[in-house]
Amino acid sequence: MIDAAELIDNDFLRQFELKVDDDLAKIEYSLQDRKIFLTKLIIPENVNNDDFIDGFLKLVMENIQERNISVVPTSPPIAKFIRKNRRYKRMLPVGIRI
Repeated sequence: MIDAAELIDNDFLRQFELKVDDDLAKIEYSLQDRKIFLTKLIIPENVNNDDFIDGFLKLVMENIQERNISVVPTSPPIAKFIRKNRRYKRMLPVGIRI
């Protein structure tokens, strides 16, 4: 199972990272004002399944929620995740609908 302690916010490369065996799962982002734009989801082939992706995205969303900033998903898989998990919709900035 995915552990929150394993999630790294690499602000130099502007990506969330999660070590998976000898590989990295990543979500690239851009931070502007009080909004974080989640731009790209990169998942290693050996764990490319819905359960892992959902767990990884939940960790990232919880991390962002703790910082009290808005989320703008520009990556289709991330937007799909937020559509599926309505509790994260309140993290969208005013006027953004998915």
